[in-house]
Amino acid sequence: MATKTIKDVDEETWRKLKMLSAEHDATMGKIIKKITDDYEERNRRFWDDILHGEKILSDKEADEMESFVKKLRKEKGFR
Repeated sequence: MATKTIKDVDEETWRKLKMLSAEHDATMGKIIKKITDDYEERNRRFWDDILHGEKILSDKEADEMESFVKKLRKEKGFR
């Protein structure tokens, strides 16, 4: 087992982490691993919902919007 240092952890957060560890009868390492695993899973689900979820616009509406934006950008001198 190695000792690691975590920078910029305030006292309140450290206290909460120790309390979680004691409540669940787990080591700090296991609690931190669980927190990071949960974070990664929520993040993955979030992006899956965005990338593979229900479309807000139909393909036709998206094409119309894209052509309108291109025309507007050209008129105003944007690339």
